[in-house]
Formats: sequence, structure tokens, C-alpha cells
Amino acid sequence: MTSVSAQFRLANFYFWYFAFIGVFGTYFALYLQSRGFAAAEIALLLSLQQVVRIVTPFFWGWLADRLRARTAIIRVTLLLAVGAFALLFLVTGYGATIGVFVAMFSLWSAALPLFEASVIAAVEGDSGRYGRIRLWGSVGFIVAVLLAGFALDHLPMNALPWMVLAMLLMAAGSSRALPEQRPVAARETHHDSIWPILRRPQVAALFGACFLMMASQSANFVFYSIYMVENGHSKSTVGILWSIGVIAEIAIFLSLPQLNKRFTPHVLFSFSFVVTALRYLLVGWFPASLALQLIAQSFHAFTFGTWHAAAMALLHQWFPAQFGTRGQALYTSLSFGIGGAVGGVVAGLAWDAIGPAWMFTAMSGLAVIGWGIALRFVRPPVPPAATMTEF
Repeated sequence: MTSVSAQFRLANFYFWYFAFIGVFGTYFALYLQSRGFAAAEIALLLSLQQVVRIVTPFFWGWLADRLRARTAIIRVTLLLAVGAFALLFLVTGYGATIGVFVAMFSLWSAALPLFEASVIAAVEGDSGRYGRIRLWGSVGFIVAVLLAGFALDHLPMNALPWMVLAMLLMAAGSSRALPEQRPVAARETHHDSIWPILRRPQVAALFGACFLMMASQSANFVFYSIYMVENGHSKSTVGILWSIGVIAEIAIFLSLPQLNKRFTPHVLFSFSFVVTALRYLLVGWFPASLALQLIAQSFHAFTFGTWHAAAMALLHQWFPAQFGTRGQALYTSLSFGIGGAVGGVVAGLAWDAIGPAWMFTAMSGLAVIGWGIALRFVRPPVPPAATMTEF
């Protein structure tokens, strides 16, 4: 799938999906706070997204492999997610809100791992093309977060769900134009066993390190906006801070071909943990300093950009084509799912128990442990001289 038209449709979906993720992820904790929910309640609600990602991505990946209907599943689940999100306008109690969150997270969590698997197949191993397509998700995130931030400086927080719903509708609409999944060759059947791959200690170490990375970042996803507002920053400033991180991410995606010529995926993967540890020390102890927060947010280039691209490359090396969708689903379930859920719940409890600064310090400590595992145990199945150009 090399045509300009196909790449545009992939980029367009990334744009709207991450516009939706950006507005929801950046501001929804503030909306929940405005409804009177406590810190632990907010953490639990937002961590439900990670909880459902423990199981649902692998289920959707298995179903897509079995039916060979990856694109159709993306379309259907996003349309149903629109309906589930709309229920938030009808419920008021905390218990009912939990039910709605479980439903909508279960549905919209299906789209991204399936879509990423499609993009990997579409670019046929070219990490440069992957980066150029993926960066449009970052552009959508920036545009939506900045516009929503400035709007929320003048509108009540009750306007936020309508903004999120609009972005989700656009994502669902853009999925209608996605190219259909290419048929899998007869030799690439879903009946092959994935267990010999999963039993390899390097693969277990890879997933363990990814778990720790997302556990360390969960506090940032849940509490960063609240922490910045509490330390005197406006909502529009918070939007700018989030956008700085994504701009840095775009720069990294554009630089991937050059980075890949100098560093292996393993080196980039390991280095990302060091930067993550430093980032959350700056967030925790210097929240009022705009200059240091700008620096901390620019580290997102490594804490997500290089980490995610390198993880994708390592997954591609370990999981052959017939296991690609399930490899992506496991990556999502174990890192964003279990890692994000555990980290989010622990962060919610620690917020009140030890305070925000020490909570972010604990998250930094998780990144240090992940760095040790990545450096020592995550070894690629190819010679060290190989680079991500093989991705």
C-alpha cells in the first residue's frame, strides 16, 4: 500500500483519532474534578481505560485475525464507542459513570492496535514512512489540545464532553475511508502457535519493560493537568505544555531515519527509560516553573517517541507477519493495559497519601527499574549491527 491516496487516508485517521485522544486525555480529569469527584475516584475512572486494555485488544486482535476483517472491526467499534460516550450526558452517579467508562473504553481501545498493525503492514518495513504517517496523529493532538485549551479558558467545563464527542465522531467518520485489509497469504494462518515466541525470555523482558514504562507514565496522564492548574498555570498554558511534548514527538518521528542509522532499536528503547526518570523528577519537584516544565515536556520525544518506535521495531523483529496483530495486542494489553491501570490506581492513592512530588518521584523510580531490565535483558533476535531500517 504505497499510493499517496492510501497514505493520506491513514494519516487522516491518525489526525482525528489523536485529536480525540488529546482533548480527552488532557482535560477530562479537570472535567471530572469539576463534577466533584475525588482524586482517587478520578484516577480509578481514567485507569479503567487501561484496565479494559488488559483483555480487549487481544480479543479484538484475535477476532480480526480470525475473520480477516481488521478494518471492519475498527469502523464498527468506533461507531459503537460514539454511542457509549453519548451516555455520559444521561448519567450522574459515580457507579453509572463507571459503567459508561467501561463500555466506551472497551470499544474505542479496539481501534488503535488494529490500525497500527495495518500501518505496519502498509509501509512494508519502512520506518521512515511509518514516522511520516504517524506524525499526523501528533499534529491532530496538538491542534485539538491548543484549540480546546483556549476555548476552556472562556467556556464552562461542561462544554468539554461536547468537544470530545465531536472529535470521536470525526475519528469514526474518517475510519470509513480506511483502505481494506490486504488478504493474508495462505502460509500466514492464524492457526500457527504463538507460544514459542512468548516463551523466549527476551520477549518476556520486553513486555516487562513496557509494563514499567507505562506504569511510570500513568500518573502524568491522570494528574499532570490538575497538578499544573493547582500550581498557577492556566488551562491554555496546560494545553501548550502538552503540545510541546507532541511537537517534540513529531521531531523524533521525522528524525527516525537518521537515528536508525546510528542506533539500534535496543539502544533507543533503553535510553528512553533514562529520560523518562529525569522527566518525572522535574514534573514532581518543579511544577511552578514554566521553563522547567517546557523542558520536561520536550522529553516526550524520548519517553514516548523513541520508546514507542523502538518497541514497534522490536515487536516486528520478534513477531512474524502471521502474529503481527496479536503481538500488537499483547503490547497494548501488557503495557498500556496492565501497566497503565496499576500505575494509575497507585498514583491515585499516592496523590493523597504522600503528595504529588513524591508520587512523581515514585514513577521516576519505576522508569529506572525498567531501564535496568531493558539494558540487561531486552536483546533483539538479529545481530546488534542491524538497525530499525529493517522495521
